[in-house]
Amino acid sequence: MAVDLSLFELVTGASFLVQLVMLILLVISVIAWTLIFRKRSELKGAKEAADEFEDRFWSGKELNSLYAELAAREIPLHGMEGIFFSGFREFVRLRKQTNAEHRAVLDGTQRAMRVSLAREIDTLEAALPFLATAGSTSPYIGLFGTVWGIMNSFRALGNAHQATLAMVAPGIAEALIATAMGLFAAIPAVIAYNRYIHEVERLINRYDTFLEEFSTILQRQLHLA
Repeated sequence: MAVDLSLFELVTGASFLVQLVMLILLVISVIAWTLIFRKRSELKGAKEAADEFEDRFWSGKELNSLYAELAAREIPLHGMEGIFFSGFREFVRLRKQTNAEHRAVLDGTQRAMRVSLAREIDTLEAALPFLATAGSTSPYIGLFGTVWGIMNSFRALGNAHQATLAMVAPGIAEALIATAMGLFAAIPAVIAYNRYIHEVERLINRYDTFLEEFSTILQRQLHLA
């Protein structure tokens, strides 16, 4: 007797629990791919914005002029622009206090930039925990569906008077689809997570380096004042 082993028939003919596992893995995969493309665009934009701002910052332009340009913007500032703006705003505010010591001015400026940097890190690392979780758990979710499907196949085989391969083949095949779907959801998520976490770390290092360099420039200004 011929057995229909088409993908559609295997999925629709699977037990309710195996179908539920497949649905969960499909949802995880869709969310993961959405986050992968969104995070790719976000990190690309962050790197381009950092390159552009560094070119402007090191072009010799006056810090007051650069601060005034950023202050005139109506959109929120992010990345290096946000770190610079937060730090220079605090620097100007503290310098207006006649009794403020140089060390206090510089410490307050660095604290303001560190707060801005922490916000940027939170933004950059958003969605990465989900990719890590999807990559680590999806194979096990698929494996659970596979084990359940194979278990049901052998239970049906035990109740049969005459055991044939055709009796267990559909159940085993539909169960293995759950494993395949788990790997399909996990592999892109793991690859994307490893790549993006590296890019995020590089961006954070760039931000931190800029923060230290900017602090040095402000320290020179304080001593020259």
